[in-house]
Amino acid sequence: MTILSAQEILDLPKYSRINLINTLSGPKSGNLIGTVSTEGVSNLAVFNTVTHIGANPPYLGFIMRPLTVERHTYENIKQTGHFTINPINSSIIDQAHQTSAKYDSGTSEYDATGLTEVTYGDFPVPFVKESNYGIGLSYQEEQPIQCNGTVLIIGKDEMVYLPESGLSEDYSINYEALNSVAIGGLDTYFSTKFLDRKAFARP
Repeated sequence: MTILSAQEILDLPKYSRINLINTLSGPKSGNLIGTVSTEGVSNLAVFNTVTHIGANPPYLGFIMRPLTVERHTYENIKQTGHFTINPINSSIIDQAHQTSAKYDSGTSEYDATGLTEVTYGDFPVPFVKESNYGIGLSYQEEQPIQCNGTVLIIGKDEMVYLPESGLSEDYSINYEALNSVAIGGLDTYFSTKFLDRKAFARP
């Protein structure tokens, strides 16, 4: 058995420490967050920190790394007030991962990775055509996390699109039917497989 104290974790070689800490919380949903600049340049970035905030009103959030360097996703959201969340499926893992490269602000990751912009209704930010479903959100607020300089961005769900096969009778999302993937750490992708669904637990 390996037991590591806080100091032993800090003393690990840099990338060993990064790999350990980034994978401790387990696989999380893999998503492409889409934005567009005021100059009309679309942007895509891969995130594994999207989380449920509340159902009424319907809010989702994600963690933005410290704003110590250019963060095109953050800058675009603050300028336009909108963004999209496009879950990654197994057929676009390579393109999705490539969006983590540091492209300049004048380059669209759609063009750089071969993914396709698509719009639905009058939502002002494009979705990813190759993603099996998507969520359009409006920026609501941000909460700085003081201990490490990251930022929680919160958006309100304004629209959702998905095929009928991805929606269960009770309106829960069928991740397996949508071929959704999860991400462990920064670079490891996993499939999602249904195991069981439990009844509401009572004492």
